[in-house]
Amino acid sequence: MAAVSLPQLLLVWAVVVFAAIMRAFTGFGFALTAVPVFSLFMPPTQAVVLSASLTLGVSLVTLKTYWGRYPLRPMVPLFALSLVGTVAGAFALQWLSPEQFKLWIGPLVIGACALLTFYRPGKRQGNAAVAGGVGLGSGLMNGAFAMPGPPIIIYAMATEAQPARSRALLMTFFLFSAVVALASYTAAGYVNARSPWLFLMAFPAMLLGDKLGFILFHRYGDAFYRRVALVVLFAVGVTISGRALFS
Repeated sequence: MAAVSLPQLLLVWAVVVFAAIMRAFTGFGFALTAVPVFSLFMPPTQAVVLSASLTLGVSLVTLKTYWGRYPLRPMVPLFALSLVGTVAGAFALQWLSPEQFKLWIGPLVIGACALLTFYRPGKRQGNAAVAGGVGLGSGLMNGAFAMPGPPIIIYAMATEAQPARSRALLMTFFLFSAVVALASYTAAGYVNARSPWLFLMAFPAMLLGDKLGFILFHRYGDAFYRRVALVVLFAVGVTISGRALFS
C-alpha cells in the first residue's frame, strides 16, 4: 500500500469509477479501460490480477441484475474454449509481447466495429463452432491481458438484438472469465500478499461506478446502448493500436 501514492490512488479511483460505469451500462469495457492505467505504476501481472479481482467482486455483488436473463446452454462452447484459452494465456503472459499482440487485435476490433455500425443484429443464436472460436479468442486475451472483451463483445452484438440480453450475456461470460483468470493467475504465482490490499483499495470506487452505470442503463439503455457500445469499442481498438505502435 505504501508504494501507491495519493495521486496514483486518486487516478485508480477515477479510472475504476469510469470503467465501472461503462461496464454497468454496456456490459463490457472495464478491463479494456482499467488495465492500461493500472500498468502505468504496477507490474503487468499485478495489473491483471487487480482487474480480474474487481470484475469478480462486482459481478458477484450485482449477480441478481443479470443472472438468468440469458440462457446458459448456448454459452457452454464459449465457457469450455474460454477455459482452455485463459489457462494458456495466463502462463504465456511471462513471455508474450503485449505490443505485438495488440498490434493485430487493434485493427481487427476497429474493422469489426465498422462492420457492426452498418449491421443490425437479429434474434438468433450463433452456432457452436463460432461460439467456441469466440470463447478461445476471448480466453487467450483474458489469460494474457485480463481483457476478454473484444471477441465476445463482437459476438454478442452480432447475435443479440435486445440490449438487456446482450448485456446479460456479456456479464455472465465475464463472471466466468474472472473466476478462471484468478485461478490461473494464482497457479502461475501472480497473486501475492499485496493483491488483496489493492483490491480493497479500489473496490469502493468499483461499486460507485457500477451503481451509476446501472442507473444510466435503465434510463437510456434502449435508446443509446448500441451507439455507446460501438463508440467504446472503436475507442478500444484505437487505444490498443496506439499503445502497440508508440509504447
